[in-house]
Amino acid sequence: MNNYKIAVIGGDGTGPEVVREALKVMAAAAQKFDFKYETVDYDFGGARYLKTNEVLPASAIGELSTFDSILLGAIGHPDVKPGILEKGILLKLRFDLNQYINLRPVQLFDERFCPLKGKGPEDINFTVVRENSEGLYKGLGSFENKGTKDEIAIQISHNTRFGVERCVRYAYEYARKYGRKDPKQLTLCGKTNVLTFAWDLWERTFNEVAKEYKDVKTAYAHVDAITMWFVKNPEWFDVIVTDNMFGDIITDLAAMIQGGMGIAAGGNINPDGVSMFEPIGGSAPKYTGQNVINPLAAVAAGAMLFREIGEDKAASSIEKSIRTVVTTKIKDLAAGKMGYSTTEVGDLVVKYL
Repeated sequence: MNNYKIAVIGGDGTGPEVVREALKVMAAAAQKFDFKYETVDYDFGGARYLKTNEVLPASAIGELSTFDSILLGAIGHPDVKPGILEKGILLKLRFDLNQYINLRPVQLFDERFCPLKGKGPEDINFTVVRENSEGLYKGLGSFENKGTKDEIAIQISHNTRFGVERCVRYAYEYARKYGRKDPKQLTLCGKTNVLTFAWDLWERTFNEVAKEYKDVKTAYAHVDAITMWFVKNPEWFDVIVTDNMFGDIITDLAAMIQGGMGIAAGGNINPDGVSMFEPIGGSAPKYTGQNVINPLAAVAAGAMLFREIGEDKAASSIEKSIRTVVTTKIKDLAAGKMGYSTTEVGDLVVKYL
């Protein structure tokens, strides 16, 4: 019997509430498919920072690197200046644990929750592979003449051949294994007509690696066109690969067409180390403690976690149960409008496993 070790960071706001439901479902699935895991809780987040003035203790990265995976609720506290927790926790964990892939499956379960006219589940079913450790998020840049009328702010998009190629290769492998179209398709999302240095590197790498994946059909689209086609023709897409900034932007649009943040989950992947899974909707502090927040994104993150550690049957069972709950029980995916409490939604997913 497999036995795993999972770190749990409930985080801020409604994060602990949705994590509670994810763990409830994960425990039921683990029992059903005969494997075990133990969890260790960490209190990283805004409340800890306000109490200790410490974002992450020095021991955090070393400890977390010993786990099989990490489940994260949400980071973001209304009393903490924006950027402190995001950089000090989220980005530091991604960078220091070498989680160089951000994986965002985008799937519409029920056309009732899609804002696009005439689009259904068969039209919105694709995955975005986002480079997660380079680009503009490296935080490189400088000021000149700061505070004067001649001030210049320089922000550097830092891309390496090594970083780009490992992301592109992951995307090709993912398309080959999980692509839904026939033939499998991988689209590069960039801006080659304006950002000529970074995207020259990305495009050359994408095309060179393509020679090793003859079974995967390739395409290219500018990022602005991608946002347009997500709305008009989302059925065109299978797997998309892009850089850190563009990936951050287009996946929020993708979340809206799949039904909203309440159903959107993502993974920060280190294929050779520890990965971290989370709902992407944020901490939603105004709903804290009300038992009305939608936990399905966190539950889906738990399914992604199981798939990454090799428990595919448990992952598929959770995903099928989410689909059943969304299509037959939930009135709305928004907080307070589901027709059920947070706890009751978790119970429903367990019931339909």
